[in-house]
Amino acid sequence: MSWTANKILSRLSSEDRAIVAPHLESVELKQRQILFRANEKVEYVYFFESGLSSEIAGKKGAEIEVGCVGREGFSAVPVALGMDSTPHHAFMQQGGIAMRIGAAELREASNRSSSLRTLLLSYAHVFMIQVASTALADARYQVDQRLARWLLMCQDRIGDELPLTHDFLALMLGVRRPSVTEALHRLEGGYAIRADRVLITIRNRSVLEEVAGDCYGVPEAEYRRLIGD
Repeated sequence: MSWTANKILSRLSSEDRAIVAPHLESVELKQRQILFRANEKVEYVYFFESGLSSEIAGKKGAEIEVGCVGREGFSAVPVALGMDSTPHHAFMQQGGIAMRIGAAELREASNRSSSLRTLLLSYAHVFMIQVASTALADARYQVDQRLARWLLMCQDRIGDELPLTHDFLALMLGVRRPSVTEALHRLEGGYAIRADRVLITIRNRSVLEEVAGDCYGVPEAEYRRLIGD
């Protein structure tokens, strides 16, 4: 059995694990807990074992999600690129467990190991592809397709039961709440999901994939190519 459920940490060589492990601390993250704030120094990087985080762009009242991270990755990608802050902020959509490391310690470990640095940069590249795909989806695809894409991404990270409200989905997609409610009803009518007030259950992934079409899959394919299934 792997020593961690995080897919990046699980791919560390024994040498890289020896470098990183002494600085890792297991922490419980609550729903809506802030991971880092816009334009403030990032103190920690979180390698998620469970739960789901959102990275948000824009000021209050004009916010939109540009990326989400679960056990496939880690928070605060700019740290892997040598930066100590970002205009974005991130918080937990769903609480979970993470392995936490100080940003300074991760940068130091990356400087000591080229293989660790390559792995971190590979994920940073994939995350940037996700951000670009989100921008494309917001500009070129309909709400139903974008919602199906986002639900597939959540299912990839946390499973079939998604504790999400309509208001929260509206923030994630950058649309009004009635648009989300109507799109959920259409997906429910197609037997893709079951939507309750605070819980969405995935019933048929194939239907969601059909609705999302080309809106979903590019970052996922790049992850498989560079990091693994």
